[in-house]
Amino acid sequence: MFEGERLELLDGLLVVGESQGSSHAAVVMHVGRVLTAVFGAGWHVRLRAPLALDDESEPEPDVAIVRGVPFDYFDAHPSTAALIVEVADSSLQLDRRFKTGLYARASLQEYWIVNLVDEVLEVHRDSQPAPDAEFAVYRDIVRLQRAATVTPLAAPQARIPVADLLPPAQTV
Repeated sequence: MFEGERLELLDGLLVVGESQGSSHAAVVMHVGRVLTAVFGAGWHVRLRAPLALDDESEPEPDVAIVRGVPFDYFDAHPSTAALIVEVADSSLQLDRRFKTGLYARASLQEYWIVNLVDEVLEVHRDSQPAPDAEFAVYRDIVRLQRAATVTPLAAPQARIPVADLLPPAQTV
């Protein structure tokens, strides 16, 4: 029934992922390369691989930066990440509303959305329980334009131009 489908377990629900367009795939691969260079040794960049947040949620973020090397996760998926990145075009509302809450609830320190619709990087930090919600929230959310730079919390020496995470301006 689900053979060949991309499925994610999100808060107890099986969610069928949309087909990945070529532009989305290209940006995911590009962001993975940029972050591999930024984080270097001691970190592993996982592309579209499961992250076992809890018994109810096993999302497959576009990019996850985790400690170690790939074979550290031979027997089990990682349960945390230093940085999660979702590349969003048609998935923007899901990534903003639903996945943000899952990642905040799991106390992931930093979550980025490479927003292809508005050509910005949305940086989410400082997860906190939400008083009136089932999920947690990120209290610090900024939208960075192409000319800005960003420094990942887990790589404080890095200064990444936001333009390096977005497709070239003439292709969007």
